[in-house]
Amino acid sequence: MRSILPVIVVAQFLCTSLWFAGNSVIGDLVRDFDLAPIFLTHLTSAIQFGFIAGTLVFAIFTVSDRFSPSLVFFISSLLAGLFNLGITLSGVEVGEILLFRFLTGFFLAGIYPVGMKIASDHYQAGLGKSLGFLVGALVLGTAFPHLLKDLTLGFPWRYILYLTTILSAIGGLAVMIFVPDGPFRKRGQKPKFTAFLQGFKQRDFRAAAFGYFGHMWELYTFWAFVPIMLLAYNSRYPAAQLNVPLLSFLIIGSGGIACVVSGLISQRFGAKKTATGSLLLSCVCCLMSPLFLFADSAFVLLAFLFVWGTTVVADSPLFSTLVAKNAPEESRGTALTIVNCIGFAITIVSIQFLGFFSDKINPQYIYLLLAIGPVLGLYALLRKKTLAHKP
Repeated sequence: MRSILPVIVVAQFLCTSLWFAGNSVIGDLVRDFDLAPIFLTHLTSAIQFGFIAGTLVFAIFTVSDRFSPSLVFFISSLLAGLFNLGITLSGVEVGEILLFRFLTGFFLAGIYPVGMKIASDHYQAGLGKSLGFLVGALVLGTAFPHLLKDLTLGFPWRYILYLTTILSAIGGLAVMIFVPDGPFRKRGQKPKFTAFLQGFKQRDFRAAAFGYFGHMWELYTFWAFVPIMLLAYNSRYPAAQLNVPLLSFLIIGSGGIACVVSGLISQRFGAKKTATGSLLLSCVCCLMSPLFLFADSAFVLLAFLFVWGTTVVADSPLFSTLVAKNAPEESRGTALTIVNCIGFAITIVSIQFLGFFSDKINPQYIYLLLAIGPVLGLYALLRKKTLAHKP
């Protein structure tokens, strides 16, 4: 039992390195395919949209509740990695790049929420702490391609896609071999096409879900635009010469530590209170962004971005904990999956929203728009008085 969580955590890290593999080579894609920089928003939206489609299919057919979650995780890791390689094919065109990122995202739906389902089947006591480690691994996996980009400077950009595919296969194989079905798993016997709606009938479940949706408006858009923020700073202050790939990894990856810490803190103060505090702090970062993004001190900028990078995701495992604890037992995997589906649909709207206004609003003020989600999420959390303060 003790070895299961580390295996899930490492596997989640390895497999989710696929997520931003395309983003980490956006500069190379823009150059090689003669694309506009705004292609970043389309590339990110493609994988997010694929994840949404995947989670919707997995939820409607209750895949992770009817079949062994470890088997689902393994098969998904192989297929996601296979489609990740698609954009390395000779003669690939722009539309095909977006299609391959969509398909990669589709099968990531069998990795991220299914990983949480596996953890919840093994750990009921201290679930917030367990999911803190798990989401921390997701964050590091998401940031990892930026580090690979920094480490492989001078090598063809396709190497990053090769490496992340290999890592995904290793992660899926580890879960298949070392992680059996959990003792708290309650298997669904047949498809129930309305199962994904059951949780929303419960007020506490809705409060947790809506708080998560507000959090998601900010999270992936912030992650997608971190390199843009750093590049904009380099353009304004050429002498700064910030290392964009390395700093993008460190800023995004710092959230992984924050997830672990928030999971531990929730053991003392409860998941709801800890999530609310983190969401409030990230909202403050959105509102204060005009003061720091173009400060004449690179140290001030980076300090601010590291604070933002930690607070923006520290609440993520706690929202997943609250959703899991308030979901019907027989459809917990499906509930986690559909909440992820809706949350990631919101990220597409947010990313495209900022992309649309990127040339219409002064870049110093555009990230104020990210505060919309946290404000609404805080309202959902604070207006509900019945959400259990469970660790």
